[in-house]
This record gives sequence, C-alpha cells and structure tokens, in this order.
Amino acid sequence: MIIKPFKIKLAQKYLLDAELNILDVGAGSHSASITKQWLPKCHYTGIDISKTYDNDESDFKMMDEFIEMDLTKLDFEKIPENKYDMIVMCHVIEHLHNGDKVISGLLSKLKKGGIIYLEFPSERSVHFPSKRETLNFYDDPTHCRIFSVKEVSDILKQNHLIILSAGIRRQIMNIFLMPFKIIYQSITKGYVRGGVYWDYYGFADYVIAKR
Repeated sequence: MIIKPFKIKLAQKYLLDAELNILDVGAGSHSASITKQWLPKCHYTGIDISKTYDNDESDFKMMDEFIEMDLTKLDFEKIPENKYDMIVMCHVIEHLHNGDKVISGLLSKLKKGGIIYLEFPSERSVHFPSKRETLNFYDDPTHCRIFSVKEVSDILKQNHLIILSAGIRRQIMNIFLMPFKIIYQSITKGYVRGGVYWDYYGFADYVIAKR
C-alpha cells in the first residue's frame, strides 16, 4: 500500500512508541499485512469471528496472535486487561446489533494512555448511490445498525475516555487518485469497487479517543 492509512497516521500522531501492542478487532481486509507494513515493530493481535473470514495465509503469518471470537456474545475474557496501546475497530460495529456494548466491553483492555480508533459508515451514506462492494449503507446486507459520531463519542465519554478527534474519515490523496483507480479497476476487474469513491463522498466517519 502506497498511501499511509488514516488509522496509522493517527497512531503515529498520538502514540510515540513504535513497539506498540495493537488489538485489531475485525482483522479482515489484509489489515495485519497493512499494519505491519507501516508499524513493523508492533505486536499485532487480531480478532475475528473465524480464521477463514476475509483473510489468507499471508495475513495470518503477519499476526503475532489471533483470537477467534463472536463479539456479540460479549465474552472478552480471552483478551488480557490493560494490555493494549491501541484498539482498532474499522467497519465492525455496523455489523453488530449490540455494537455499543461491544465497544464498552473492550475498553478495559486499553492501557492507561492508550487509544481506540473506530471507523464506521456515516449516517449520510444511506443517501449515496449504490455501488458494488458498498457505497450506500444498504449495499451490504450484513449491515444492521447505523451509528453516528455523537453516539460513538458519547459511549467513549461515558466510559471516561477523552475524545481526541472525530469526523469524516477522508484522505485527499485518495480523491486525487480516484480517476486513475476508476480506469484501472474498470480494465482489470470489469467494475469499480465502491471503496474507490469513499473519500470523495465521505462514506466513513471516525472517532479516536484516549483512556
């Protein structure tokens, strides 16, 4: 990946130690490989509902630890308390009917001074055009709940975290590269993935907070 992911930029902004303990909740979409590319000294623990969900063998080789878990059961005993410098939840809570309780249940796993990064489809996305691989919230049939920045921020504040930053997750470079991605994917895939348009439309919102 050429463009540094937004979550990595914020990790480097708010956390000075390169040897970070990172808990990635919902570790699909090659997240382990991408994280290790930019933070090679980190200790990466991935959580997902099964080993076969949206990962391949190369991703598992990049993980230092993997925990198989159904988050909706709210049983987090397998995860050590007060261990992690950063918890990442990218496009997870919208798939959970009790995502608010999952967030609250994981916060004790953060070290004092640790941060949590949450990213999720915006409320605005229900009005966006429908695209293959999701641009409108309802393009993904596994989406079951819409969260707002205010709701997520309130959950964190109620658990005594400090909001560091929140709003639309957008990177200008991705908007600049959008025409090239459209041409490339049209040729190589025969269609354009919805994610190509995310930054232009402002599909995703984020909240980052400190314990």
